[in-house]
Amino acid sequence: MTQTAQRRIRIGIDTGGTFTDVVALDEVSGELVTTKTPSTPGNPADGFIAGIEKILGLMGASGEDITAVSHGTTVATNKLLEGKVEALGFITTEGYEFMLEIARQSVPDGYGNSYFWVKPDRIVPADRVRTVGGRMDFEGNEVRAFDEAGAIAAARWFKDQGITTLGVCFLHSYANDAHELAMRDILRREHPEAVVSISSEVLREYREYERSMTTLVDAAVKPNVSRYVTNISSRLRPMWEQQDERSEFDDVGRVHGGATPTRGFYVMKSNGGVLSADEVVHQPITTVLSGPAAGALGAALIAKVAGFPKILTCDGGGTSTDVSVVLDGEPTLTTEGSVGAYPSKIPMIDVVTVGAGGGSIAWISPGGALKVGPQSAGADPGPLCYAKGGTEPTITDAHVTLGRIPPHLLGGEIPLDVDAARRGIHGLAERLGLDFERCATGILEISAWNQANALRQVSVKRGLDVRDFMLTTFGGSGSLLACRLVDILDLAGVVVPPNPGNVSAFGLLTVDVKNDYVQTHVRKQSALDFPEIQAILDDLTAKAATALKKEGFAQADHRFQRTIDVRYVGQAFEVRVPAPEGAVDQTYAAHLADAFHAAHRQLYGYDFRDDPTQQVEWVNLRVTGIGPITRPKIQRMPAPGRWTLTEPSYREVCFDADEGYRRTPIVQRSDLVAGAQLSGPVIIEEFGSTIPVHPGFDVRVDDFGNLVIAKETAR
Repeated sequence: MTQTAQRRIRIGIDTGGTFTDVVALDEVSGELVTTKTPSTPGNPADGFIAGIEKILGLMGASGEDITAVSHGTTVATNKLLEGKVEALGFITTEGYEFMLEIARQSVPDGYGNSYFWVKPDRIVPADRVRTVGGRMDFEGNEVRAFDEAGAIAAARWFKDQGITTLGVCFLHSYANDAHELAMRDILRREHPEAVVSISSEVLREYREYERSMTTLVDAAVKPNVSRYVTNISSRLRPMWEQQDERSEFDDVGRVHGGATPTRGFYVMKSNGGVLSADEVVHQPITTVLSGPAAGALGAALIAKVAGFPKILTCDGGGTSTDVSVVLDGEPTLTTEGSVGAYPSKIPMIDVVTVGAGGGSIAWISPGGALKVGPQSAGADPGPLCYAKGGTEPTITDAHVTLGRIPPHLLGGEIPLDVDAARRGIHGLAERLGLDFERCATGILEISAWNQANALRQVSVKRGLDVRDFMLTTFGGSGSLLACRLVDILDLAGVVVPPNPGNVSAFGLLTVDVKNDYVQTHVRKQSALDFPEIQAILDDLTAKAATALKKEGFAQADHRFQRTIDVRYVGQAFEVRVPAPEGAVDQTYAAHLADAFHAAHRQLYGYDFRDDPTQQVEWVNLRVTGIGPITRPKIQRMPAPGRWTLTEPSYREVCFDADEGYRRTPIVQRSDLVAGAQLSGPVIIEEFGSTIPVHPGFDVRVDDFGNLVIAKETAR
C-alpha cells in the first residue's frame, strides 16, 4: 500500500514518570493535535505505543501516515534521580583506585546549617574497582606499557563476580585511547556478556574524576536505554513495513538528499538535538536530560514568539521538576551539568533537576522535620488519590485535598480518590503534631522552596537577576505553584503556554539532529600552533559530517558550530565561547580572546582584557554537527469579539492555612479568548493541567493564547 500525499504526520512523544505526552503535526495541513496517556513504568514502551495509537485515532490517521517520531524520555533521568543504579564495575589506572572516593572537595550548600554531613554512596563502591598497569602522559605518549596480564585478571574477576556493567577510564586516555581500546578488546574476549563504556568514546576531555563519572553514568543507563529503545523500535516497525516499499526511501528509511530525515525514530539528547535510535544505544549518556531538554526548547520557541526575551522555565512532572534559563529564545548550554548526585560533563541544556514532582512523597526525617522528595510514587502505584496501592502522601495528594486541582485528571479520564488522600495526610499531620491544612500547605510550601532553590541555581548563581525574568511553567504539575514562586523569587510574572502539559512533546517537533565532538588541547594563547588546531577542528568536523550523512542529511544541508573552552591561566574552570568558521590564524585567535573577555565579564562581572600579566588559555575544542528540520508555526488566536465569562462553577479551595477554604470560581481555559482578563482567586482548568491563580494576582490571555499572570501591584 502506498502512502498518500495528503498526510505527513510528525509526532513528538515525551514519556514522564506519570504521564506520556503526545503532540502530532501534519506537515501538509499544519494541523497540531495534543493528548496525554498514563505512563507505564513497568514497561514504558507500552505507554509510548498507547500514546501514538491514541493520537492517530484523534486525527483519523494510521501508522503509514507517520513520517517521523521524536521521543523524549526520562528513563535514564529517573533511574539516576532515584538512585536505582544496578551493580557497576570500574576499571582505572593503577594507583588511582580511590579516585571516586576522593571525588571533589565540595559539600552541599546547607552544610553550614547542619550538624554533620555524610558523603553519599559512590556510584561504584571501592570493592568493585580494579586497576590495570600502564600509563600515558597528557600529550598521549606511552610512559608505561599496558599490563595485558593485569587486564585479563581484572576482566575475569568481574566475570566471576557476576558484574556485567563496566566503565573504563585510564589516565590521559583523551589524548591517546590505545590502552582503553586494548582493555575493551580483552573484556570482549574474557567477559563477552559485559556492557562496557570507555571514557575516550564517552568524553574525550581531561579531568579524570568528571570523565570517570560521566563514563560510569553512561554505563549505568546503557542496559535500560538499550532495552527500551530496542523495544520501541521493534513495535514501531510494523507500522512502517508497507511504507518501506516506497521507492524514494533507502534501506534505512531516510530520504536521499532531503533536508529532513523521514520515517525515522529519533531520541532527544541533552544538548538540544535529536539522534536516531540506532545511534542513541551507543551514546545513552546523551539522553540523561532528554525530556527536560525538549521542554526547554519548546518553551523557548513559545516565549520568543510571544515577545518574552528572558524566561526561566519550570517543567513539573510526576517524578521531578526541571528548570532552565532562556535568553533571546535560546536555552543556555553547559558542560558542567549533573543529574542528582552524578556529574555529567556532556554538552547539555543547562537544566537543573530536583525531585519535586507531583508524585514526590512527603515524609518525616529522623529529626522530626517534614520533608518532600526526592522519592516518588511515580505512576505505579502513584499518589494515594490514584487508588492503585500507594501508601504515602504526595504533592498531588496535598493539591487535591486543598481543592487546587479537580477530583479527576485528563478531563475526567482518571478519577481521583480524595478521601484516600485526605486520610494519608491526616496520618502524617498527626505524627507531626499539625492540623490537616497546615500539613497539606506545608507539603506544598516545601515543594515550592525546592523549586525556587533550583531556579536560583540556574539564575542567581549564574550572575542573573531573577527579577528581570518571566517564569514559563508547563508540564502536568509545573503551574500549580507558579504564584508562590513569584512571591518567593520576586519574579516579573508567569507565562503559561496553551496545552502546558504537552510543551515537552511539542519541543520535540522543534529540534534539529545534533552530534557533539570534543578534544582537549590545552595551550596558552601565546603558544598556539595554528595548523595543529586547524587539523583537530577539521577532524572533529569530518566526524560530525559523517554522522549527519549517516542520519540521512545531504551534504548541502550540513551545518556546523564551533565552540572553544577558554580560561585565564591558573583558573580551574573554563568559559565556553562560540568560535567562527574559517581558517585558524592570529586574527582568529585575537577575535576569540575578545569574545572570551566579554563572556567572562558577563558571567563574573570582571575580566583581565587590559592586564598583560593574565594570559588566555585554550582548553577544549568542540564541534557540533547540525541537521536542520522544519519547525511548526505558532498561531495567533482569532481576534475576539466582545467576551464575557459565562457563569463559572465553584469549588472550596485553600490557598492559605490561616485563611482556610474559600469559595473559588473554576474556569475552563477553552472558554477564554485573546484579551480576556481575570483576577484571583480563580482556578483555570484544561485537559492535562490546572493553574491556580492565588488571591492578589491577575491573569490575562495574550494573542497567542498564553496565560500571563502577574501580581496586582505590577499592573
